[in-house]
Amino acid sequence: MSENAEKNEAVKSDSAFKRVQLARHAERPYTLDYIKEFFTDFVELKGDRRFAEDPAMICGIATFHGRRVFVLGQQKGRDTTQRRFRNFGMPKPEGYRKALRLMSLAEKFGRPIFTFIDTPGAYPGIDAEERGQAEAIARNLLEMSRLEVPLIVTIIGEGGSGGALAIGVGDQVLMMNNAIYSVISPEGCAAILWKNAGEASRASTSLKLTAEDLLELNIIDKVIEEPLEGAHTSIEGAARELEKALLESLEAAEKLSTRERLERRYQKLRRLGR
Repeated sequence: MSENAEKNEAVKSDSAFKRVQLARHAERPYTLDYIKEFFTDFVELKGDRRFAEDPAMICGIATFHGRRVFVLGQQKGRDTTQRRFRNFGMPKPEGYRKALRLMSLAEKFGRPIFTFIDTPGAYPGIDAEERGQAEAIARNLLEMSRLEVPLIVTIIGEGGSGGALAIGVGDQVLMMNNAIYSVISPEGCAAILWKNAGEASRASTSLKLTAEDLLELNIIDKVIEEPLEGAHTSIEGAARELEKALLESLEAAEKLSTRERLERRYQKLRRLGR
């Protein structure tokens, strides 16, 4: 590799890894922050009616521009106590089953659904595996692909592996400019490929995890602009841009017939990875 090529590769790696750091920033707005910004009359619903309540997954009913809608998304914590309570935004099977319970209610009452992705991944603990983590994720993929109501997905921070995809099937998939979406963390990728997690910056480029990369690959539909140094520097500004994009996406989805929506959503899911 030439010296110029090496320099260009280094610049790309630094840029991609900076996005990773911004997506993980401790002050970055989370699901509840956006709910407070542009949803009203929010009522949280808890429990999966099978095992337990999972605080890592927020679910509820709200009003959005005069419409009653259902909202769900992963929630991280700001301090040590909150992070432990929210399990660092990593849902267990009951979290995904709670989300599916909410989406089934939305289907029953004919209400649109908004999902917000922000997780390093589904919780990989033994207890989660014993209760069917993989089955819960797979079930959500199946059911979301055939929900008849409008379904809008937004990646607002980290979009990690199946934990993100489990609430990531929608008519429109939006992504904040400094968010990331990947099958594995850069550190995990680096540890596998180069036996060194310190190569995370290099792995960030190879993973094609930035919004621009994913838009080019047709994995997402739209990039939502946010302040260059991160949404945490102007939460209100980032929220206004996201609110506008959500309204546009919802109106576009509502113009389609149920049959058209389902076919487009299914084909979008099937195209992933091509």
